Formats: sequence, structure tokens, C-alpha cells
Amino acid sequence: MFIHIGNDHVIQSNDVIAILDFHLISSSSIMEEMVTEWAVQKKVLGPMEDAKSVMITKDIIYYSQLSVSTLKKRASMISTISKLDDYSEEIKDEESDQE
Repeated sequence: MFIHIGNDHVIQSNDVIAILDFHLISSSSIMEEMVTEWAVQKKVLGPMEDAKSVMITKDIIYYSQLSVSTLKKRASMISTISKLDDYSEEIKDEESDQE
């Protein structure tokens, strides 16, 4: 499944490692170092201005203007949807039986 994280970015939900508040990056020297290194490697996307959250995936770090709670809601909706049973074949079979 996919998650729209703002700024015209859509990522696969299974690639997400962490969703962090933007201010946590500056409060941790280890996080700052990681983001700086990934930026040098051109693996950081999205505008840093007005960023509210940071999505860390397997390959890229994304800055997002959406809040952590909004992104978590979107991710949990994807999780809920993926757990739903697919009854489309049963419905098709019932419809063809009625014809």
C-alpha cells in the first residue's frame, strides 16, 4: 500500500522505518549527523522550511509539512484497509448466479 505524505510524495508503507517530529532532528546530534550525511548523498527530499515531520524510509528521508499524527493516521488507515478481507470474488459469483 501507499501513503501520501504531502509535497507530491507518495511512498510505500512497508518502506517506512520511522515517522518523527521535525524538532527531534535538531535535538539529537546523531540524528543531525545522519540527516546531513544522507543530504550529502542526495537522499533527502522535501522542503525543510515549514516541515513538521520527518519520514525515514529504507532509502530516503522525506521532510513533510504534515504533522506526525496526520501521517500516523494515514499509515494506520492503510494498515486497516490491508487487513480487510476481499469478498469481491464472492460478490461476482453471486451476481453471475442471479443472471
